[in-house]
Amino acid sequence: MTKKPVTAKKIGVLMGGFSSEREISMRSGLAIYQALKELGYSVEPIDVDRDIVNVLKKSKVRLAFLALHGGTGENGAIQGMLEVLGIPYTGSGVLASALAMDKAASKKIFIYHGLPVPEFIIVESPKGKKKAEALPNPSFQFPCVVKPASEGSSIGVSIVKEEGQFRPALDKAFSLGDKAIIEKFIRGKEVHIGILGDRALGGVEVRPSLEFYNYEAKYTSGLTEYIIPPQIDDAVFSELKEKALLAHNALGCSGATRVDFMLDAENRPYVLEVNTLPGMTGTSLLPKIAGSAGISFGGLIEEIIKIAAKEGK
Repeated sequence: MTKKPVTAKKIGVLMGGFSSEREISMRSGLAIYQALKELGYSVEPIDVDRDIVNVLKKSKVRLAFLALHGGTGENGAIQGMLEVLGIPYTGSGVLASALAMDKAASKKIFIYHGLPVPEFIIVESPKGKKKAEALPNPSFQFPCVVKPASEGSSIGVSIVKEEGQFRPALDKAFSLGDKAIIEKFIRGKEVHIGILGDRALGGVEVRPSLEFYNYEAKYTSGLTEYIIPPQIDDAVFSELKEKALLAHNALGCSGATRVDFMLDAENRPYVLEVNTLPGMTGTSLLPKIAGSAGISFGGLIEEIIKIAAKEGK
């Protein structure tokens, strides 16, 4: 007996876009499109371009499955456009998407809710320039992490070990935006927790063979070891799942998210960020986490659709 799809509405899988994560978005989108097609949904792949409004109207899409990563696809802009058009969509709403993408804003919200974050300072690029004039002076020592305030997939992130690396790292971050975060480097285990709706599905420990879990380590097969479940104490794992759900709710997120943590040598957790539209590729973490909870790739996609259809954003 064939399983009935969650919705008979035509679904548009929005992918691509203009961000630096376009390639990964295309991979996520095509994987989602293929899965929906195999599950019997009425579905159309849509490569997001400047004429997206006309494309959506012409295609008669009634539900948008967002497979966009970074930029206007994840910062609330596309979400706002879909709300104006009256098209329900998967993932978080306008405000939660904007807050999660802005690492400076999300860190402040995490602190307000009592969630631990690495020590950090926010640095703004001098007006009209993309270069730092004077080097900032954080209260913490090297090494530190320098990153753009509004990018994903570790794009533009540098580990700074000495003063001579500071300015190139800042210039790299400012080439991607006007605001940068300088953060204390936490040496220890990196654990990512998957959230679906109102529950934490589980987690994965990532062990990159490179210096850190950067873009290359994330999307090149064989460069990272994935440990499921993480090799950490049960009590620490429970704490991470609890804090991940709190971080998800603190930003007002919806659907499926991935919350990234660092654990220091004493197993103290620090929230790094919440990803409102996590990758859905063959090497992506959320599908791996869902799989460990007994949810297939297709099952995960259907659960995300159920939440979107119910909320009708």
